[in-house]
Amino acid sequence: MTSPASALLFLHGVGGGHHAWERQLPYFAKLGYPSHAWDQPGYGESPPVEPYDREQVSAALLRLIDALGGAPVVLVGHSMGGLLAQEVYARHPAAVKALVLCFTSPAFAGGDSDFTRQFLAARIDPLDRGEGMPQIARRLMPAMRGSKSDPAGLALAEKIMSGVRPDTYRKAVRLLTTFDRRKELADIKVPSLLIAGSEDRTAPPKVMEKMAQRIPGSEYVLLEGCGHLGPMDQPAEFNAALESFLRRHAL
Repeated sequence: MTSPASALLFLHGVGGGHHAWERQLPYFAKLGYPSHAWDQPGYGESPPVEPYDREQVSAALLRLIDALGGAPVVLVGHSMGGLLAQEVYARHPAAVKALVLCFTSPAFAGGDSDFTRQFLAARIDPLDRGEGMPQIARRLMPAMRGSKSDPAGLALAEKIMSGVRPDTYRKAVRLLTTFDRRKELADIKVPSLLIAGSEDRTAPPKVMEKMAQRIPGSEYVLLEGCGHLGPMDQPAEFNAALESFLRRHAL
């Protein structure tokens, strides 16, 4: 590379953590990209924030960007991480050099509706009934893989979700339902890549394709046979799409 490569900051989903990016971090680091994956507040060793809302979680991410040197970074967000990437760009656009929005949407579908209440019940009621995170992970994660899924990816996803603290999971699930940056899509001015899975039922490709059409100059990649686990489902294909985007834009 003729110029210093951009720093990549990977953001995980609601059942994730920084280990979700184990197949990306060494790959891009070897290519010369400073590569980092965060644990959202309350995940891993990251301290919680109160209130657990978009403002405080976004501020925590901005503090990490500052700690990494303060230069604009490429945000690579999976699912909830993609929503957070949009949120941070809307609040602090100077901190973002490019956006890679993966298996995500511009807003939580349903907003304040019966759908939202049903979603919350489906995700949180099992905890209220005494189920542990490992039980929830074993039930949820297999339904999120695709037909062309790396078996090791599913095992990793289940392991990571099993280790999420229940109190953090409750807060993150509720946080997820508050995101809505649909009106700001047209205001995104940085290079943007959207990656969807043809078999993703959580963030359907039709939703992501429509989202891409509303972001000026954005690029859209569809991974065939890929489910919602995305970077864990098809790590090689995901890495190739991201690498191509970074090279085309000299990031």
